[in-house]
Amino acid sequence: MSNPLNDGEKQVLLKLAREALECGVMRKPLPPLDTKLLSLNLIENGASFVTLTIDDDLRGCIGALEATQPLVQDVREHAIAAALSDPRFLPVAENELSSIKLEVSRLTAPVLLEYSSGEDLLKKLRPHVDGVILQHGRYRATFLPQVWEKIPDPAEFLSALCHKMGASQNLWRDTKLQVYTYQVEEFHELI
Repeated sequence: MSNPLNDGEKQVLLKLAREALECGVMRKPLPPLDTKLLSLNLIENGASFVTLTIDDDLRGCIGALEATQPLVQDVREHAIAAALSDPRFLPVAENELSSIKLEVSRLTAPVLLEYSSGEDLLKKLRPHVDGVILQHGRYRATFLPQVWEKIPDPAEFLSALCHKMGASQNLWRDTKLQVYTYQVEEFHELI
């Protein structure tokens, strides 16, 4: 992440995410983007997650961990995917659109976290600051830093992340995993 987003850039991303969400759910094509009207922060490659909630309950969350496309495109793509392609949920229906609250998280590049043991890993985690990626072979899962609000205990956080990865909840204690951390710039609709 080169520069923090200003309030205007955050509002543009939220507006574009809302527009993409509604177009996706209503099966309408996305309007073209005029990138000449967008700031450098918005058109440079960026990684994002888009989270959908209804009454503070998760309704969908999809994103990317690596920056492979312009941030505006990444946010629009993940808004649609969070609504229609999160395998944990049925696709969002039109009658849910007015109840959905959007949150966008812009990610820094992941950094490998060196650690010697499960206990050392617990000491090196920074609750409420770091997003965490666990990787073991072909399995990988992440929790955004916002998940610390629901799972504040680092051991429980890692166990839940192992479970999300499809592994034993104690894998992080028993096996040396690849662990990456990242931070986010998080902002949401005020509705």
